[in-house]
This record gives sequence, structure tokens and C-alpha cells, in this order.
Amino acid sequence: MGGAGGERRPAGLFVGLCTLDVIQLVDHPPGPNEKLTARRQEVAAGGPAANAAVTFSHLGGAATLLTAVGTHPLGVGATADLRRLGVTVSDLAADSAEPPAVSSILVTASTGDRSVASTNATGHRLAPPDDLDALVAECDLVEFDGHHMELAVATARRARAAGRTTLFDGGSWKEGTPTLLASVDVAVCSADFRPPGADTPADTLRFLKELGVPWSAVSGGGEPLVWQGPDGGGTVDVPPVRVVDTLGAGDVLHGALAHHLARRGRITAEGFAEALRASAATAARACASFGTRSWLREG
Repeated sequence: MGGAGGERRPAGLFVGLCTLDVIQLVDHPPGPNEKLTARRQEVAAGGPAANAAVTFSHLGGAATLLTAVGTHPLGVGATADLRRLGVTVSDLAADSAEPPAVSSILVTASTGDRSVASTNATGHRLAPPDDLDALVAECDLVEFDGHHMELAVATARRARAAGRTTLFDGGSWKEGTPTLLASVDVAVCSADFRPPGADTPADTLRFLKELGVPWSAVSGGGEPLVWQGPDGGGTVDVPPVRVVDTLGAGDVLHGALAHHLARRGRITAEGFAEALRASAATAARACASFGTRSWLREG
């Protein structure tokens, strides 16, 4: 599979959702008709693929995000935020003046738990861009979050044909997921990713293996990641940390994993476990601060 050579920066193409996140730190979730004054607020571009691209760029990679944002002022703000953080944005909704998906997020100060309301990618059906082959050729790895499924499937097939590593972020089960997984080399899923008939991480790993995914793992917050490869598997511990905010932790995990895999090239059992371990440490560090941007400034 494609990998970075020498000292060249690894290049990643991230395909999926971009939102505008409005994040409020509160003492508790509000009840009916209750008004709260938030302790802190952060406004930033969000979405699994977008946050993964930011992480990839922060770690030294060249990240391109293939998504839909548009020319509405809120979309312009999200794009500016990503570009400020080194992410190249390929906007397939550049002629749309409609507002982007906005995620309203409440983070409980005492636990770091978050509540999210968003329209996600429901407003767009994206066709592959004319320069898709060039975008794929320029990268070492392509990551998908399962949003904009038609675009994801088309890109995954091109990436597989071009010999590029493909990485799937399984946050939740979506229609069309099995078709996408047919072109995936690495799938790392959350405990909320529940394929039909799967109740445990072992069930999910078995499902992924039956679909032909060579490398896979299931994360569970602070619990160890459970992983498998062609010839076995194991677990990877998550470093303990005082959790301030769990928002985007899985996105950071995938962005860091994409960076490590893009640098390594060919995947081995030892290398996969090491990449998961390093990525879990990065995600844990992100959980120790509020929002999805503070950890970038803190180290």
C-alpha cells in the first residue's frame, strides 16, 4: 500500500463531513425551558473527517479534506478555520449558498460527557470531482467517516485500484457501509458502531473480517482497544487521563492513526498495534482539554 518515503511529509485525503461546531461547557444539561450560562464557548469547524484532517496536519502531514461546505458565511468561517490549521479544503458544494450543517454541542464540566444535535450530511448528495484520480494519486492514505456515502464509495474504489491505504472511521452504522467496507484496508470503529446482529466488539471484528477488512479495531472510550489482523490480534491500553471533554476523541484517534499508517507504509501486526497505541495517547491528550482546538495549542 502507499506510504511516505524518506523524509517526505505523509499525505492524507479525508473524505466526509464538515460542520460548524458550537461547543458550550455547562455545569449540567438543561432541563425543559431551562436557560444556562455556559462556562466557556468554542466555535470551530467540526465533523469526523474534518477533525481527523486537522489532527493529521497538526502531526506534520499534508491533509486534504474532500467535503461539502458552501459559500454561506458560516461555511466560509468553517473553511477559514480549517485552512488556518493547515488543511486544504476541496469543497464540492462551492456553488451553494445554503448554510452548512451546524452541530450544537453541550459538554458537562464534571464528566466531560457531551450531547450533540446536528443535521450531518443530509443536505448534500455529492458526485466525485473531476480531479478525483489526481487527489488519490497525491496521497498515501485515504480516510472515510461514512458520511457522503456515494462519494466515499467512489473514492475508496479509486484508492484501492491505485494501491493507496484506505482507513474507515466507524462512528455509527450507516446505509451503504458494507459497500464501502469492500474497499477498506483498516477499519477502526467505536462501540456505537453496531453492524446487524453485532452486540459485542468481538461480533464487530468478526463482521469486518467476514467482509474482507484485513485490519480492524474497536474502541470503547477509556477501555482498551481490541484489534485484529490477518494472523491474530490483541488489545491496546488507553492512557489514563483526567477527562475534561470527550468531544472529537475518536476523530483525533483516526487522524493520528492515519498519520502513523501513512508514514509506515506496509502494515504489520507489530506496527498496527504500535500505531494504535500512539494514536490512543494522542486522543487521550485531546480529552484533557475543552473543545477540539485547545489540545493543539497545548502540545
